[in-house]
Amino acid sequence: MTDTFVKLKNEPLKYGLTVNVYKTKYLKCSRRQDQLKLIDIENKEIEQVKSLKYLGSTVNTDDSIEEEIKEIIALGNKAFFANKKIFQSKLISKTAKLKLHFSVIRPVVTYACGTWILKETIINRLMVFERKIFGPTYENGVWRIKTNQELDKLIKHKNIINFARAQKLGWYGRIERMQETRMVKAIHSWKSISKRPIGRPKTRWRDDVEKRYTGVKSAKLEDPCPG
Repeated sequence: MTDTFVKLKNEPLKYGLTVNVYKTKYLKCSRRQDQLKLIDIENKEIEQVKSLKYLGSTVNTDDSIEEEIKEIIALGNKAFFANKKIFQSKLISKTAKLKLHFSVIRPVVTYACGTWILKETIINRLMVFERKIFGPTYENGVWRIKTNQELDKLIKHKNIINFARAQKLGWYGRIERMQETRMVKAIHSWKSISKRPIGRPKTRWRDDVEKRYTGVKSAKLEDPCPG
């Protein structure tokens, strides 16, 4: 940790930049719930945090995205309610409303979705959000919520889950085409020298892609964490 911070401080100095210590935090990913503590590096105290924002995405100690999904759905709701009158207007065609959704609201919710692990709970929350965008339907004198099948037909199989899965596959392809010297490729190809701890392992992003797309060329990749 000390060596990393020293490098972080010295590299910007070559270009006349300095690191703001008060805005510098560090995060430790671990299964153990250790007490947060400050570390002293060159007489400067660096604060430890449980989660932080990096390039718009939430990174936390337990490597889960539930918190991030909750935040982006809240942002999606804000974007929807800002345009609610347009979606409720009978003067605007369904095609125009779909274009508005695809270009304004969905990008807010699906930011960085190529890195998500799509668990069933997350899929359900995202589908509920999208059903709310297009509202209920009036049938036989009764208002009811649209089913997933009706919504899928309305948006021509371009629902938010299919979009996220397409982004995941696209990102997987980009990683596979990267040069071996790229940091992302190095992390993707990294192999652990230790065994996994006892208990059910968490679903990894790589596992999620392989499970969904069994036809990809690298579906039978070596397990980076043997045992």
